[in-house]
Amino acid sequence: MTENGTRRTVVAGVDGSAPALQAARWAADEAVRRQVPLRLVQVVDVSSVAAQFPAPRDFFTAMEEEGRRQLAETAATIRQDHPGLDIDTILRVDNLVRALIGISHDADLMVLGARGSGGFRGLLTGSTAVALVAHGHCPVAVIRGTGADGTPPSHGPVVVGVDGSPTSEAALATAFEEAAARGTDLVVLHAWAEYPSDIAYASARQYFVDWEDIEAREQEVLAERLAGWQEKYPDVTVRRVVTGGRAAKRLLELAADAQLLVVGSRGRGGFTGMLLGSTSQALIHHAPCPLLIVRPATTD
Repeated sequence: MTENGTRRTVVAGVDGSAPALQAARWAADEAVRRQVPLRLVQVVDVSSVAAQFPAPRDFFTAMEEEGRRQLAETAATIRQDHPGLDIDTILRVDNLVRALIGISHDADLMVLGARGSGGFRGLLTGSTAVALVAHGHCPVAVIRGTGADGTPPSHGPVVVGVDGSPTSEAALATAFEEAAARGTDLVVLHAWAEYPSDIAYASARQYFVDWEDIEAREQEVLAERLAGWQEKYPDVTVRRVVTGGRAAKRLLELAADAQLLVVGSRGRGGFTGMLLGSTSQALIHHAPCPLLIVRPATTD
């Protein structure tokens, strides 16, 4: 096992499940593209077991041995596809959230499967995912949308949601970089207002007589926001989508044929509280492709 806290890495959580293996493979591809090492992490959270029933020391020793076996198997599988990739493995006996947050200090990206078992059981169903995004120190990718062959989509555009907040600006920068690196188009959704339901949105369109002027103005706002980035990435074709409706629903629709969906960790307007309520749950649990959650560049 090698630990090197001085290098930037792509980190993937390992727990022996098929989704975690696909996440590790996706993370390996990212590490190769970014030219950084891959770090595979297994967290044995014995506290959750100890709190339920007393167990002998041998039980916990067996958990650690199983974790090391899973790490070794995952590393061996990835080396078959990327024999030259520098791979570190880490096993931690610790609280799951605390361990992942600590490891995120030295990471460019944390990559997790959409479902898990063992040390990562329930990782994306409650407070653990929110805590990692809120208190971690790097972007978090949730790998969803595997096809019939079990792999995430590798074709289609990159989709990003923006609303003018610092996190959405960071997401926009990341989305341009990802689209350029992948040689694909970028779909930018500008959510300038959020309505609680489709009925409320339809009513607003009916009673605001200057609705077309509002949408035209928001189109101009988005164009101004994109101008600098399109100059920096002239080869990236951008499709603009402006909406005052439900941001999460529209993002899910746009991501149906995407290879990556990018959002900020927090927002305003259409993305207010995105990782604290129903919007975050919709994206984490129902995104049809890998989801990349970006933090502001100034946040540590």
